[in-house]
Amino acid sequence: QVVLVESGGGLVQPGGSLRLSCAASGSILSSSAMNWYRQAPGKRDFVAGIGSGGSTLYADSVKGRFTISRDYAKNTMYLQMNNLKPEDAAVYFCAAKKPGRVGVERSSRLYDYWGQGTQVTVSS
Repeated sequence: QVVLVESGGGLVQPGGSLRLSCAASGSILSSSAMNWYRQAPGKRDFVAGIGSGGSTLYADSVKGRFTISRDYAKNTMYLQMNNLKPEDAAVYFCAAKKPGRVGVERSSRLYDYWGQGTQVTVSS
């Protein structure tokens, strides 16, 4: 059973920063591609992803502002978010593919394990 737990969300002013964490159980972090998604009312969007080999992919809307990374020692994936904008406000989810599926892709339908989400609010 794979368990993903997000943390690090909160309230931040426009232009501020947050770092989200996704703690993973087992060896999923090293054996699978993992993504971040965000969900605002009515839609779920791809944010960033990282393959098991370290390749990364970003949504155009966050390029240059967000950075995805992994720490194998801590079994945790991160999303560093800088220069936050009101439109970044959403519930952020991490997701992982099944073990062995290593390529990063945007579609949420390709990801099998999901965390419970963490709320990010960007407001002055």
